[in-house]
Amino acid sequence: MLNKETNLKIVRKEFSSERIPESIRLGNNFVDDFIFDENNQAADIPINALRVIFNIISIISNEQFRPEDRPVQLSLFDEEFETENNTYALMKIKNSKISPSGSTKQVVSAYEFLAKFKMGWYRSLNKKGREIKTFAGLISTPTYDERGYTSFLISSYWLKKLIVIPEYNYMLYHLVYNIKNNKHIIFAMWLAKLPHTGTALKLSTFNNKFDLNYRTANDFCFKFLKPVKSNLDSYSTLSFNFKYNGDSIAIQPYSTSSIPTDKLIIDQEHLYITYRINYFKKRYHLQDQEMQQFAYQYRNLVQTRDLIEKSYNYFIKGNRKLKRKSSDFKGKFFLKEIQDIMIDLYRTTRMGKLLPEGYPVII
Repeated sequence: MLNKETNLKIVRKEFSSERIPESIRLGNNFVDDFIFDENNQAADIPINALRVIFNIISIISNEQFRPEDRPVQLSLFDEEFETENNTYALMKIKNSKISPSGSTKQVVSAYEFLAKFKMGWYRSLNKKGREIKTFAGLISTPTYDERGYTSFLISSYWLKKLIVIPEYNYMLYHLVYNIKNNKHIIFAMWLAKLPHTGTALKLSTFNNKFDLNYRTANDFCFKFLKPVKSNLDSYSTLSFNFKYNGDSIAIQPYSTSSIPTDKLIIDQEHLYITYRINYFKKRYHLQDQEMQQFAYQYRNLVQTRDLIEKSYNYFIKGNRKLKRKSSDFKGKFFLKEIQDIMIDLYRTTRMGKLLPEGYPVII
């Protein structure tokens, strides 16, 4: 049974940001304590939950600091968050950032995982030597709303590990969108912490660390490491070479700046937009001719892109209520459905009331 203190939550601050950074700073203490356990084994955190984590760090990025560089800011953090038990910060994230496909189930399951994962009492000493207790997982009390956001609380214990970062590594923000395999992302986090000289571990160690079950070093290298390396070569600032000798596997990190420039991903936002366009094309069987106007509007006009995404969310929710499969709409019939919703949504806006026929056209 939970202690009655768990219901006494003090919200000290609200964080909010819509910006999409190129990279985030991931504190080593957080990676060690949250992503890996006391036996240095990686948790099986779903990809959508990793997107929540990346977006939390994105939101608080302007608050992050190294304590040795900014001791005054550390003191201010302690005063704000470490004077009373069960102190939290409030955040909200756009649901489309967690599930670009608009799946409510994916969003809900991501927050449920983070609310339950490592839930418990956490204790820390503030600058006055007083023990401060917080009960939660990384997040608590997530609230999904119909405006397309999820709000939640993040405990002071985990917030401090994300904000106060004596040691950290940079990770590209869009890594969790460009790479679908959660183990590849977690491997990238582990790789970022390696010394530039690399490391060599036994196959059994790698299997235990990443919850794998490869029988030979050859299988591990070419069925797991090779796809990871390919992804990191394309989408990360840090990749690696590997080789094995018997049961020992050596990993050697390197900067992807050494890769020819035509392989580098320079514009991550452009890449994400391309991913979304390709998603619509594949899922709804859109032909090249049908895609021309839609793709142009989505790629080049930010307001239209936002309206398309909002309309698509309405489309998914409407079909669920009617117990229809969204994938049954194909080609121009899908575009017509989205266009009709866009018109309705546009006409509820201020501009739509002034110019009812001024809605963007995607077909």
